[in-house]
Formats: sequence, C-alpha cells, structure tokens
Amino acid sequence: PEEDYLQKIVERYDGETHQIVPGGVYEGRRVAGALYFVRLHQDIREVTAEGVEKRLQRAKPVLPGAGGRRPGAKTLTKKEVEDLVKEYRVEPLLEAARQDKKIIRHLQRLLYADDRLFRWRAADILGRVSAIVAQEDPGAVATLLQGLFNYFEYSAASSWGAIDAIGEIIANAPDVFAGYIPALYQFLEDELLRPNALRALGRVAKERPDLMRKVAFRVLPYLHSPDPETRGYTVWLLGNLGMPEAGKALAAIQGDNAEIGLYEGGQIASKTVGRLAAEALEKIK
Repeated sequence: PEEDYLQKIVERYDGETHQIVPGGVYEGRRVAGALYFVRLHQDIREVTAEGVEKRLQRAKPVLPGAGGRRPGAKTLTKKEVEDLVKEYRVEPLLEAARQDKKIIRHLQRLLYADDRLFRWRAADILGRVSAIVAQEDPGAVATLLQGLFNYFEYSAASSWGAIDAIGEIIANAPDVFAGYIPALYQFLEDELLRPNALRALGRVAKERPDLMRKVAFRVLPYLHSPDPETRGYTVWLLGNLGMPEAGKALAAIQGDNAEIGLYEGGQIASKTVGRLAAEALEKIK
C-alpha cells in the first residue's frame, strides 16, 4: 500500500439498497457489507490501461433486467460443479461459463474446502472461468476479486484458496486485471499468508513476467526464510521472472533438500527447494 496503490474501505454498505448505514442495522437487518476502493499509482495504470480499454470496447452492453444466464442455457448445480472440479474435468466448466456467469459463485465456495488439491483445482478453474466471463462482463470478475480481497479484512482465518484464486484470475486475464497485482504485495508482510502470496505472484509471473519486475528485489530476502514453503515459492517466482540478477542467490541454495508441493495441471508435485533453484537457474541462463 501507498508505494504501488492507495486503498480505502467503506464499511456498513447495504448491497440491497446501495446505501451506507452508519448504525449497521437497517429495517431489522444487520448490514456488514463493505466497498473496497483501490486507486493505482500512475506507473501501474499505464501498464494496464490499454488492455482494459480494449476489453471495455468489446464488452456487450448490459440490457435492463438481464441476468447472468443466457435464455435456454443449461446451468450446472453446485453438486455438479463440485464433482467436475474433483475429477478435474475442465471443459464442461468452461462451456458452462460461456452460458451462465453465476458459475463463479459455485466455484468460489470451493476455495474453502479442507482438501488442498481440491482447493487448488478450484482456484485454477476459477481463473480460467473468470477469463471467459470477463470477455463480456469484466465488472462481474472485478466484484469477485474485491470480495476475495475483502475476505481478509473480516477474517483472521487461513486464506484457504482465496489468494491462489486471485493469482489465477490475474494470470488468465492480465490485460484486464493486472492492476490488482500490487494489492497482493500486502500479503507478503504476513508470515502465514506469505507462501500463498508468493505462489500467486509466481503464477502471474509465469504468464506475464514483464508486469512483475518490481517484485524481484522485494522477495529476494525470503530465500533465507526458515520456512521451506516461503523459500520454495520464492525460488519458483524468481525462476518465472527470469531475472539474471537472482542467479547468485539461487545458486547458493541448490543444496536445500526441503520439499514443498507445487501445483500444475491439476496435480501436486513434490519438489525440493534445491531442485526448484536448479530449474530456475536454467530459465535465466
């Protein structure tokens, strides 16, 4: 915050009446909503403005009374979505997203499941689905992103799959949502959330390293963290950035035998930090 973007949260927002309710109670209902505002600094706006403008020009106007589902479209139930994610059957979910954008709600609830692989699959697919929805309604995905960020303002619990989902959404549609990258930096300050944030930033860097150059020197000290996941995901991020400046630091930890889980293509592979460092060095040669 402040260095890359300014943020402001307005609490006690009532989503039904679109009013701010100072007392927190309206007609017997508890009002606990919030509006999350992010203003990017000029350099970040310059990177993302062109892509956002193109998407807005291509977006179809919303007709009065239009919902998230096309007439005659077949919708998937929560149970069907859950089963498809468990089986990692991606195409039916992508096809459903072309017909009914409400599928993002069904996927969002799966981010808080107990099973790690299931959560990561849900985050992965939510990112792909969001890219499809954003082609016609980028606002719906922006609302989803704001909700994922807002989660941390009101919960001290684990992030579960929320941060991974943010990374996947940005990575799948960087021209539109790269402006949210700086908001991920705040999670680097929290030791519990840091591995998740590094993983999300690494995912974005894999697709668009040019948007992530500023983060490299910020995360280099994490190579010396006592936490294996923090070290491992930092290595993975630096490898995806492909920055020669990190070569010496990466070479020094090739003997690190601590193992971490790395998600890719619907599966979790176990790799040592040292192996990740060797792979990162190959990328930056």
